[in-house]
Amino acid sequence: MAVADAIERVKYSSHLQVRIAAGAVLLLGGARAGVLPEDRADVLYHGYDGGGLTVDGPSVLVRKKFGDNFSVAYNYYEDMISSASIDVITQASAYKEVRKQNTLSVDAIHGKSTYSLGYIDSNEPDYKAKTAFGSISQDMFGDLTTVTFGFTRGWDKVGARGSTLDIPLDRTGWNVGLSQILTRNAVLNLNYEVTESSGMINNPYRQVRFCDLPPPACTSYTYQKEVYPHTRSGNAASATVKYYLPWRAAATGSYRYYSDTFGVRANTGELAYTQPVFHTWTLDSHLRYYRQTHANFYSDLFSHENAQNFLARDRELASFNSVTFGLGATWEYHINRFSWLQKGTVNVSWDRMHVSYDDFRDLRVKDVTPGTEPLYTLDANILQAFVSFWF
Repeated sequence: MAVADAIERVKYSSHLQVRIAAGAVLLLGGARAGVLPEDRADVLYHGYDGGGLTVDGPSVLVRKKFGDNFSVAYNYYEDMISSASIDVITQASAYKEVRKQNTLSVDAIHGKSTYSLGYIDSNEPDYKAKTAFGSISQDMFGDLTTVTFGFTRGWDKVGARGSTLDIPLDRTGWNVGLSQILTRNAVLNLNYEVTESSGMINNPYRQVRFCDLPPPACTSYTYQKEVYPHTRSGNAASATVKYYLPWRAAATGSYRYYSDTFGVRANTGELAYTQPVFHTWTLDSHLRYYRQTHANFYSDLFSHENAQNFLARDRELASFNSVTFGLGATWEYHINRFSWLQKGTVNVSWDRMHVSYDDFRDLRVKDVTPGTEPLYTLDANILQAFVSFWF
């Protein structure tokens, strides 16, 4: 397999792994302070299809309490990846691979404090990640306020099929959260997080392009490897308000701001609405808008070779905005013949995402002057379907 074939694999992995710990905590449903998660089993199918990239696969979660103060959860998650994205088409060839992830977590309660610990092991041919995470939550002021402190530590290995390349990437994250009951109908959640990465931050095989002749005489271009700093630090602050409406519905609004040492600045806003209907159904909808600026050392087309100390053309570091609209439905049921089964739910959600880039161009378009290719856009469908059992 050519070295270029690994481009999209490592890019996708790098982008995904920085969110593994947060995603696992959400999926496993970490305990709120003073309340352990209920005994539960989930069987899930997830699918993503957009921009020539298809990712789908199963997930299984089992959560069990032991006594009143201790709970254990295990999750298996699998991605089957098939890609013929714009990066693969323009620089490599299509590929298929599988990523498998195992997560184990424990929660313990002592008084009004909840302690959570977990470990994630994720493996695919080009990327291996090991992540430990933990948190402490404390209820106070008559259980109206909950303060949470969390920590993650990751040890990744970036490589390629058929290569002895084995480059480390270390990740560290801290977060502080506050949940405050404002009124009988309103809840406020505040969160602040810091992330740090060091090592092989970029895809070791991705390339940038530069003009063969200085502009405006640029009529063709050549590639050279990306060059990134060896460290990256980011900060994010978010606020979420949930309001419970008199007709048994709930409205949610959230905002998140992110910045990092690469020069990326991002704003995310989301509105959501939840409505129970017909006693056993719950309907959800949400609208999310995301906007970010490009990294300081990003360019779609550099003027010449080695134009600056750091070079990037990863579209995740470009300027772009995305709009996501989603719908979901949950049906709750009871089966009296199984005394051990308290209840079950069937859950389906669908998201439609549109991404527009401001400075990343579609190189699939040929016979035009470099730098004048049309700007790239991406549309994707995201599907989740799962059943849950409480016992």
